[in-house]
Amino acid sequence: MLSESSKVNRPSRWLLLGLPLWTVAGFIGAQLLLVGIVWVMQLFGVPLGSVDETLLNTTAAAVVYLLSLAIVVGLPWLIRKRRTSRVELGLDRPLSWTDILLAPAGFVMYLITSGVLIFLTVHYIPGFDIAQQQALSFNELAQRYQLLLAFITLVILAPVAEEALFRGYLFGKLRRISPFWVVMLISSVLFGALHLPGDGALQWNVAIDTFALSLVLCGLREVSGSIWAGVLLHMMKNGLAFYLLFINPALIATIGG
Repeated sequence: MLSESSKVNRPSRWLLLGLPLWTVAGFIGAQLLLVGIVWVMQLFGVPLGSVDETLLNTTAAAVVYLLSLAIVVGLPWLIRKRRTSRVELGLDRPLSWTDILLAPAGFVMYLITSGVLIFLTVHYIPGFDIAQQQALSFNELAQRYQLLLAFITLVILAPVAEEALFRGYLFGKLRRISPFWVVMLISSVLFGALHLPGDGALQWNVAIDTFALSLVLCGLREVSGSIWAGVLLHMMKNGLAFYLLFINPALIATIGG
Protein backbone atom coordinates (compact mmCIF):
# COMPACT_ATOMS: atom_id res chain seq x y z
CA MET A 1 0.00 0.00 0.00
CA LEU A 2 1.25 3.46 -0.87
CA SER A 3 1.09 6.12 1.79
CA GLU A 4 -0.97 9.25 1.22
CA SER A 5 2.24 11.29 0.86
CA SER A 6 3.51 8.90 -1.83
CA LYS A 7 0.26 9.24 -3.76
CA VAL A 8 0.56 13.02 -3.62
CA ASN A 9 4.24 13.13 -4.55
CA ARG A 10 4.10 10.74 -7.50
CA PRO A 11 2.43 13.25 -9.90
CA SER A 12 4.89 15.88 -8.74
CA ARG A 13 7.83 13.67 -9.67
CA TRP A 14 6.36 13.14 -13.13
CA LEU A 15 5.92 16.89 -13.56
CA LEU A 16 9.57 17.49 -12.65
CA LEU A 17 10.43 15.45 -15.74
CA GLY A 18 7.45 16.22 -17.94
CA LEU A 19 7.41 20.03 -17.77
CA PRO A 20 11.08 20.48 -18.81
CA LEU A 21 10.57 17.99 -21.66
CA TRP A 22 7.39 19.80 -22.71
CA THR A 23 9.22 23.15 -22.70
CA VAL A 24 12.00 21.76 -24.90
CA ALA A 25 9.46 20.07 -27.18
CA GLY A 26 7.60 23.34 -27.58
CA PHE A 27 10.78 25.21 -28.47
CA ILE A 28 11.88 22.56 -30.99
CA GLY A 29 8.35 22.26 -32.34
CA ALA A 30 8.26 26.00 -33.00
CA GLN A 31 11.44 25.74 -35.06
CA LEU A 32 10.04 22.83 -37.05
CA LEU A 33 6.85 24.78 -37.71
CA LEU A 34 8.95 27.68 -38.99
CA VAL A 35 10.79 25.30 -41.33
CA GLY A 36 7.41 24.13 -42.59
CA ILE A 37 6.21 27.71 -43.10
CA VAL A 38 9.36 28.54 -45.08
CA TRP A 39 8.94 25.39 -47.17
CA VAL A 40 5.34 26.30 -48.04
CA MET A 41 6.36 29.86 -48.92
CA GLN A 42 9.08 28.56 -51.23
CA LEU A 43 6.61 26.11 -52.73
CA PHE A 44 4.38 29.04 -53.69
CA GLY A 45 7.31 30.92 -55.17
CA VAL A 46 7.85 33.54 -52.47
CA PRO A 47 11.29 35.04 -53.27
CA LEU A 48 12.86 34.71 -49.81
CA GLY A 49 16.33 34.74 -51.32
CA SER A 50 15.92 38.38 -52.30
CA VAL A 51 15.05 39.45 -48.74
CA ASP A 52 17.79 40.86 -46.53
CA GLU A 53 19.29 38.05 -44.41
CA THR A 54 19.29 40.12 -41.22
CA LEU A 55 15.60 40.92 -41.66
CA LEU A 56 14.86 37.24 -42.25
CA ASN A 57 16.76 36.21 -39.12
CA THR A 58 14.95 38.80 -37.01
CA THR A 59 11.56 37.73 -38.34
CA ALA A 60 12.41 34.05 -37.87
CA ALA A 61 13.49 34.62 -34.25
CA ALA A 62 10.30 36.53 -33.46
CA VAL A 63 8.14 33.80 -35.03
CA VAL A 64 9.97 31.02 -33.16
CA TYR A 65 9.64 32.79 -29.80
CA LEU A 66 5.95 33.52 -30.32
CA LEU A 67 5.22 29.99 -31.50
CA SER A 68 7.17 28.54 -28.56
CA LEU A 69 5.09 30.47 -26.05
CA ALA A 70 1.88 29.64 -27.92
CA ILE A 71 2.69 25.92 -27.92
CA VAL A 72 4.05 25.60 -24.38
CA VAL A 73 1.49 27.84 -22.67
CA GLY A 74 -1.45 27.75 -25.07
CA LEU A 75 -1.78 24.10 -26.09
CA PRO A 76 -2.28 22.70 -22.57
CA TRP A 77 -5.09 25.19 -22.05
CA LEU A 78 -6.62 24.55 -25.47
CA ILE A 79 -6.55 20.74 -25.15
CA ARG A 80 -6.87 20.10 -21.40
CA LYS A 81 -8.07 23.49 -20.13
CA ARG A 82 -4.92 23.75 -18.00
CA ARG A 83 -4.63 27.49 -17.65
CA THR A 84 -1.32 29.14 -16.75
CA SER A 85 -1.82 32.12 -14.46
CA ARG A 86 0.04 35.41 -14.70
CA VAL A 87 1.51 34.67 -11.26
CA GLU A 88 3.05 31.45 -12.59
CA LEU A 89 4.44 33.36 -15.56
CA GLY A 90 5.84 36.06 -13.29
CA LEU A 91 3.81 38.67 -15.17
CA ASP A 92 1.22 39.57 -12.56
CA ARG A 93 2.68 43.03 -11.93
CA PRO A 94 4.47 45.74 -13.94
CA LEU A 95 8.15 46.57 -13.79
CA SER A 96 9.11 48.18 -10.48
CA TRP A 97 12.00 50.21 -9.11
CA THR A 98 13.00 47.17 -7.07
CA ASP A 99 13.46 45.22 -10.30
CA ILE A 100 15.58 48.01 -11.73
CA LEU A 101 17.81 47.97 -8.65
CA LEU A 102 18.02 44.19 -8.47
CA ALA A 103 19.19 43.80 -12.08
CA PRO A 104 22.66 45.41 -11.69
CA ALA A 105 23.25 43.48 -8.46
CA GLY A 106 22.26 40.32 -10.29
CA PHE A 107 24.64 41.20 -13.13
CA VAL A 108 27.55 41.35 -10.67
CA MET A 109 26.50 38.01 -9.18
CA TYR A 110 26.30 36.51 -12.67
CA LEU A 111 29.83 37.69 -13.55
CA ILE A 112 31.19 36.21 -10.34
CA THR A 113 29.32 32.93 -10.73
CA SER A 114 30.26 32.52 -14.37
CA GLY A 115 33.89 33.40 -13.65
CA VAL A 116 34.13 30.83 -10.85
CA LEU A 117 32.54 28.06 -12.93
CA ILE A 118 34.72 28.81 -15.96
CA PHE A 119 37.85 28.92 -13.75
CA LEU A 120 37.02 25.55 -12.19
CA THR A 121 36.29 24.04 -15.60
CA VAL A 122 39.57 25.28 -17.07
CA HIS A 123 41.45 24.06 -13.99
CA TYR A 124 39.99 20.55 -13.92
CA ILE A 125 39.34 19.87 -17.62
CA PRO A 126 42.55 20.17 -19.72
CA GLY A 127 42.02 21.50 -23.22
CA PHE A 128 38.79 23.31 -22.41
CA ASP A 129 38.36 26.09 -25.00
CA ILE A 130 37.32 29.16 -23.06
CA ALA A 131 37.60 31.38 -26.16
CA GLN A 132 35.19 29.43 -28.38
CA GLN A 133 32.90 31.96 -30.02
CA GLN A 134 29.14 31.50 -29.73
CA ALA A 135 27.37 30.61 -32.96
CA LEU A 136 24.90 33.34 -33.91
CA SER A 137 22.48 33.81 -36.77
CA PHE A 138 23.96 37.22 -37.48
CA ASN A 139 27.32 37.49 -39.17
CA GLU A 140 28.52 40.65 -40.90
CA LEU A 141 26.35 43.64 -40.05
CA ALA A 142 27.44 46.41 -42.38
CA GLN A 143 24.41 48.71 -42.28
CA ARG A 144 22.85 50.56 -39.35
CA TYR A 145 19.46 48.98 -39.91
CA GLN A 146 21.12 45.54 -39.74
CA LEU A 147 22.68 46.43 -36.41
CA LEU A 148 19.30 47.68 -35.18
CA LEU A 149 17.54 44.47 -36.22
CA ALA A 150 20.21 42.32 -34.60
CA PHE A 151 19.96 44.44 -31.45
CA ILE A 152 16.18 44.02 -31.34
CA THR A 153 16.54 40.26 -31.74
CA LEU A 154 19.39 39.60 -29.31
CA VAL A 155 18.91 42.28 -26.66
CA ILE A 156 15.10 42.68 -26.58
CA LEU A 157 13.24 39.73 -28.09
CA ALA A 158 15.48 36.94 -26.77
CA PRO A 159 15.57 38.09 -23.11
CA VAL A 160 11.83 38.72 -22.90
CA ALA A 161 10.82 35.46 -24.60
CA GLU A 162 13.39 33.26 -22.84
CA GLU A 163 12.55 34.67 -19.42
CA ALA A 164 8.83 34.19 -20.03
CA LEU A 165 9.49 30.59 -21.07
CA PHE A 166 12.17 29.42 -18.61
CA ARG A 167 11.95 31.65 -15.53
CA GLY A 168 8.27 32.30 -16.17
CA TYR A 169 6.36 29.22 -17.29
CA LEU A 170 8.83 26.47 -16.35
CA PHE A 171 10.00 28.01 -13.07
CA GLY A 172 6.50 29.09 -12.04
CA LYS A 173 4.95 25.67 -12.69
CA LEU A 174 7.72 23.68 -11.01
CA ARG A 175 8.00 26.02 -8.04
CA ARG A 176 4.46 25.10 -7.01
CA ILE A 177 5.50 21.47 -6.45
CA SER A 178 9.20 21.54 -5.60
CA PRO A 179 11.83 23.41 -3.51
CA PHE A 180 13.61 26.39 -5.00
CA TRP A 181 17.03 24.73 -5.36
CA VAL A 182 15.56 21.82 -7.34
CA VAL A 183 13.68 24.14 -9.68
CA MET A 184 16.74 26.36 -10.07
CA LEU A 185 18.95 23.42 -11.07
CA ILE A 186 16.40 21.96 -13.50
CA SER A 187 15.77 25.29 -15.21
CA SER A 188 19.47 26.19 -15.35
CA VAL A 189 20.71 22.82 -16.63
CA LEU A 190 18.04 22.88 -19.34
CA PHE A 191 18.81 26.49 -20.27
CA GLY A 192 22.53 25.76 -20.50
CA ALA A 193 21.95 22.58 -22.52
CA LEU A 194 19.86 24.43 -25.10
CA HIS A 195 22.81 26.78 -25.68
CA LEU A 196 25.25 23.88 -26.08
CA PRO A 197 24.85 23.10 -29.82
CA GLY A 198 26.90 25.27 -32.16
CA ASP A 199 27.96 25.24 -35.78
CA GLY A 200 29.35 21.72 -35.96
CA ALA A 201 30.73 21.78 -32.41
CA LEU A 202 29.47 21.83 -28.84
CA GLN A 203 29.78 25.24 -27.14
CA TRP A 204 30.71 24.13 -23.64
CA ASN A 205 31.89 27.60 -22.61
CA VAL A 206 28.56 29.11 -23.71
CA ALA A 207 26.58 26.37 -21.94
CA ILE A 208 28.45 26.96 -18.67
CA ASP A 209 28.04 30.72 -18.95
CA THR A 210 24.29 30.49 -19.62
CA PHE A 211 23.95 27.95 -16.79
CA ALA A 212 25.55 30.49 -14.44
CA LEU A 213 23.29 33.22 -15.82
CA SER A 214 20.20 31.09 -15.20
CA LEU A 215 21.19 30.40 -11.60
CA VAL A 216 21.11 34.13 -10.91
CA LEU A 217 17.97 34.67 -12.99
CA CYS A 218 16.17 32.01 -10.96
CA GLY A 219 17.32 33.74 -7.78
CA LEU A 220 15.90 37.03 -9.00
CA ARG A 221 12.61 35.34 -9.89
CA GLU A 222 12.41 33.82 -6.41
CA VAL A 223 13.26 37.06 -4.60
CA SER A 224 11.16 39.46 -6.67
CA GLY A 225 8.27 37.15 -7.53
CA SER A 226 8.35 38.22 -11.19
CA ILE A 227 10.53 37.90 -14.29
CA TRP A 228 11.17 41.64 -14.77
CA ALA A 229 14.46 41.87 -12.86
CA GLY A 230 15.63 38.81 -14.79
CA VAL A 231 14.57 40.35 -18.10
CA LEU A 232 16.63 43.46 -17.33
CA LEU A 233 19.66 41.38 -16.28
CA HIS A 234 19.34 39.24 -19.40
CA MET A 235 19.19 42.39 -21.53
CA MET A 236 22.29 43.77 -19.82
CA LYS A 237 24.20 40.54 -20.43
CA ASN A 238 23.13 40.28 -24.08
CA GLY A 239 23.68 44.01 -24.58
CA LEU A 240 27.27 43.70 -23.39
CA ALA A 241 27.83 40.71 -25.68
CA PHE A 242 26.27 42.63 -28.58
CA TYR A 243 28.62 45.57 -27.99
CA LEU A 244 31.71 43.35 -27.82
CA LEU A 245 30.76 41.29 -30.86
CA PHE A 246 29.35 43.88 -33.24
CA ILE A 247 30.18 47.41 -32.06
CA ASN A 248 33.68 47.17 -30.61
CA PRO A 249 35.12 43.67 -31.21
CA ALA A 250 38.66 45.03 -30.90
CA LEU A 251 38.04 45.55 -27.18
CA ILE A 252 38.03 41.77 -26.61
CA ALA A 253 41.53 41.48 -28.02
CA THR A 254 42.64 44.47 -25.92
CA ILE A 255 41.24 42.93 -22.74
CA GLY A 256 42.85 39.61 -23.58
CA GLY A 257 46.22 41.29 -23.88
